[in-house]
Amino acid sequence: MEYVERALKELQDKRGNQSGKHAMVGLDGFVDTIIHLVAKRHGLGDDFSRIETIEDFGNRVLAAAGKSANIEMYPKMEKLGGNGPIMANALYATGLPVTYVGALGKSALHPVFEEFARKTNAVCVSDPGFTNALEFNDGKIMMGITNTLENLTYESILETMGEGAFMDLLAKSSLISLVNWTMIPRMNAIYQALTDRMLPNLPPMDGGRIFFFDLADPEKRAQSELIEALHAIAKFQNFGNVTLGLNLKEGQQVSDAFNLGETGEDDESLKRLAKKIRAELNVSTVVVHPTRCAACATKTGEWCVDGPYVESPKITTGAGDHFNAGFTTGQLLGLSPEACLTVGVSVSGYYVRTAISPSLNDIDSFLRNW
Repeated sequence: MEYVERALKELQDKRGNQSGKHAMVGLDGFVDTIIHLVAKRHGLGDDFSRIETIEDFGNRVLAAAGKSANIEMYPKMEKLGGNGPIMANALYATGLPVTYVGALGKSALHPVFEEFARKTNAVCVSDPGFTNALEFNDGKIMMGITNTLENLTYESILETMGEGAFMDLLAKSSLISLVNWTMIPRMNAIYQALTDRMLPNLPPMDGGRIFFFDLADPEKRAQSELIEALHAIAKFQNFGNVTLGLNLKEGQQVSDAFNLGETGEDDESLKRLAKKIRAELNVSTVVVHPTRCAACATKTGEWCVDGPYVESPKITTGAGDHFNAGFTTGQLLGLSPEACLTVGVSVSGYYVRTAISPSLNDIDSFLRNW
């Protein structure tokens, strides 16, 4: 495919542009338990047939109405989770220095984050949330405990690291990524404090800063809060280049909030959706990434690329966060929007096949063997 060849050439030509760049990522943090649900057990341990699809799981639950059900959860692994830590880990794997600020453990760092915290010079603001990630072949259901994230505030960040240190971190960061709006109740206030009090005082940066935002399934939040958040995100455009990353469901929710009338899933519909959201917010870039492809819109046009689909992924939790890391890595390198999309789907594709965050060398090889 020509867009793969073009992305490979751009990546080879511009890899050196990563030198001197730094990323600040936050603010959530979760301890994720990856779970398969048992349909029929044949023996001990992992000797069972799993519930393969969300529909099958839904039917099991519906059949229990007025009765009861006992569904075994088999833990595949416990790992660091949250949109921020997974994205930060993936950015670090590409060779980008990262500082993480977020919910990794207030009084004591949770053991699942120990290596991550060392790599990212992490600032621990509050205790993490906990997620049981029910994985199926056609998607996942995230069952979260999030009350600890109520302690993530602008004031708690300053109390933990100091205003001067936070200002210095923002000042040196080429990428500032604030993700998982849905699970952080006071994120809108954090956005406003940054655009009102912190960002106006930052020195300019050569090439400008990239601000990346991810909503993380806003279905449980009021539509008025979502609109408020999107307008708050748009204000970051005054201080750099804003990218809003959305999966398909999130894109459709934003379309509904703004009455944009875009619900289609074909390539042209996705490009129109990204274009209309970008125009509504007047930001630099909007990305919409379903599982099979990814589309984006900038001021200069719209693009869509197919992803390297795999029938039986090794892991799916974190696939979107790896896409986000790949896309923003492309932006930091100065790649074209189409190449950013291609690198994004490649980072995600590599991860779901291996459960490992890839290096740029890994992505180079992946693109060659697409």
